[in-house]
Parts: sequence; structure tokens; C-alpha cells
Amino acid sequence: MDRRTVIKNLTILTAGVTLLPSCLQKQEKALVHLKNFSLKASQEKSIASVVDTIIPKTDSPGALALGVHLFVLKMVDECYSKKDQQNFIEGLDQLDEVMQKNYGHSFYECNIKQREDTLLALEQQKGFPTALITFYKILKYRTIQGFTTSKYVLSNELVYELVPGRYNGYFPVKVVNLPSKKNA
Repeated sequence: MDRRTVIKNLTILTAGVTLLPSCLQKQEKALVHLKNFSLKASQEKSIASVVDTIIPKTDSPGALALGVHLFVLKMVDECYSKKDQQNFIEGLDQLDEVMQKNYGHSFYECNIKQREDTLLALEQQKGFPTALITFYKILKYRTIQGFTTSKYVLSNELVYELVPGRYNGYFPVKVVNLPSKKNA
């Protein structure tokens, strides 16, 4: 065998053996880059499922289709204190624990009926830990904010007209005769 061929093949084999373990590891990182806390992919899926359950897809796109879950994560990352962020993550973990206990699956693996029942119970705040209720309140508020300020809603659903609006010269006006004041 040629010495160059042996060295070339040995280099390729060594590189392959070095890179193979990193290729086989299951990467479980969230899609959105957060500065102040980190998420696993399963946690991001749970948040996306909650957002989708709060505002589902109908004849118009739902919150998940508009990427509201990424907006929620960015807002929690940049606008909340460390304590609130820790409560948010703790509440997310508690949500999955509640779902595991009640249904045997994490939130994103459950069907829509199970998700809705859990969120309705959270809405009534019966027997849930404080961190879970805090998580739900933050997530619901930011979901509604993200959906109502999305490009789709503002351009297709809420058509904005500048103040004072358009002029309509043919608008019917009812003339009312006011009684006059007489000085006595």
C-alpha cells in the first residue's frame, strides 16, 4: 500500500471516530435563543401546546401558527425578573408533573380535551401550586398580547384607520332643535 493513502485513510478514520459520538447524541435544545434562562426542547413543546390550546387554529391561524410561543419566551426572557423566570420554569415543570399524574403523558402528548380540562381547572385555581398558577397567568397574558399584536391580526383582522378616519359627505345627520335660553 502507498504510504500517502494509509495516512489519508487513517486521518479520515480518526476524524470519523472523533465526530461520531457528537452526531449520535440526541440534541434537546430549544429553537429560540434565550439569554437569562434555558429550556429543553420538551419544555418548548409544552409551551407551544399551551399557547395552541389557549388560541387554537380555526378558520384563521392560531397562536402556534403565528409563532406566539416564541414571543412569549422572548418576553419572559427579557421583561421579567430572575425570580419570575424561575417561577415560570418551575410552573412549567409542575404542569408536566400534573399531566403525568392525571393522564400519564406530558402536556404536549395529551389530546386536546385533556389539555382544555387542565387549563380550565388552572383558570379556577383549585388545588394547584402557586408557581403553576403564576406560570399560567404569565403565559396566558403574553399569549393574548402576542396574538393580538401579530402582523396577521393587525393587518387582516383589525384594519387600522388613521384618526379622524375617512370623510363621508353623505353621512345622514339628524338636526335637533335645542331650546333657547331667555334671560329674564
